[in-house]
Amino acid sequence: MRRKEREVTDESRIKEIILACGTCRVALNTGEAPYIVPLSFGYEENGGLRTLYFHGAKEGRKVELMKNNAYAGFEMDTDREIVEGETACGYTAMYKSVIGTGSIEFIEDTDEKRRALDIIMRHYSDRETFEYADEMLNLVCVFKLSIKELSCKEHRK
Repeated sequence: MRRKEREVTDESRIKEIILACGTCRVALNTGEAPYIVPLSFGYEENGGLRTLYFHGAKEGRKVELMKNNAYAGFEMDTDREIVEGETACGYTAMYKSVIGTGSIEFIEDTDEKRRALDIIMRHYSDRETFEYADEMLNLVCVFKLSIKELSCKEHRK
């Protein structure tokens, strides 16, 4: 990382920044150019492993790309604020961001899908558990990204 003074290495701070983000952008490989899709997500740490959970339609470009290449990049950010300067080069931005890469796996087991969906829902609510109709679980695609590499930056005033 070029700007070492902005690097965040404290594990609890990284988790705090991830949990403050509302959207995770996943970059998939098309063979020609990246395909980036913004997604709702859930985050879990377990035994030193970091995992992002997502859901979506069972068909479409995103699913086909993941089936063809299960390795992806991701980006999320929060608290963006432009700080004006006297000149154009004096402008800057305050932000917190996380980028990384990892491998994608589809979740097929119904109980595992419920658990993953609960993790996603907890990211956006104060509730702990949720109910899912079996027919809905059969219709939804749930997948996880096991994080292999991660870097976190924060630029504050």
